[in-house]
This record gives sequence, structure tokens and C-alpha cells, in this order.
Amino acid sequence: MLLLGTNDLQSMHQSNAWLSSQGIAALVAAIRQAPIEPGMPIPPILIVAPPPIDVPKGPLAPKFAAAEHKFVGLSAAYRETAATLGCHFFDAGSVTPASRVDGIHLDADQHLLLGNAMVNVVAPLLPPSC
Repeated sequence: MLLLGTNDLQSMHQSNAWLSSQGIAALVAAIRQAPIEPGMPIPPILIVAPPPIDVPKGPLAPKFAAAEHKFVGLSAAYRETAATLGCHFFDAGSVTPASRVDGIHLDADQHLLLGNAMVNVVAPLLPPSC
């Protein structure tokens, strides 16, 4: 499960949604090429798009200045990358927005919402013995 990309959009990085999706693609390739024990299948990969960044607030605001604009299209870019690479996809923004506190991360209740939603997404991907 890969739920990454928000930090790609920090103000010091010249990144955007497409570049972040290419980072996810590189991680998928690394996972699939990692040495595994003989006879073990390559695990299914679930790409999770983070919830859209709101206007950054508080002490992290300068670090994420304009990140909400860079975020535009991230979910769609991740969805396309997942489809191209044969990965599963889930949009965390479909169940929760970003933090009310900083506009970037998840608050405790949002972690619970996301965790509860992910159960239905992850369970079918687990081997029958789990």
C-alpha cells in the first residue's frame, strides 16, 4: 500500500501532480523488482491518493505554500498510474478531507474514517490465509 505524495508538493520542490505520480510509478517498479523468496508471488499493490490539500495553516503553512494548487489533478494522475501499472487504486479524498488543523495531514477522527473505509478495499487483496 502506497499513500504518498503530499510532501512532493512542498514549496521547496518543483513538483506537480504528474511528477508525483511518476514517483509512485518508480516505487511500484522497485516493489516489483525487490528480491522475494522463491515461489512467493509479487504482492498486489494498492495506490492511495491522499485527500486534497486545503489552504495550509499554522506553522507548516510556509513549507506547503501553494501546495493546494500543485495538488490539483493528483488523484486523477494516481488513478491513471495505477491503471497503467495494473495496481489497485483508492482515493482517500472520497472519504475524508485534509486536516481542519493544518489543511495538509489527517486529524485523529479522519484517520478513523480512512481506516474504516480501507478495510473494504484491503481485505479482498489479502491472501485467503490472512
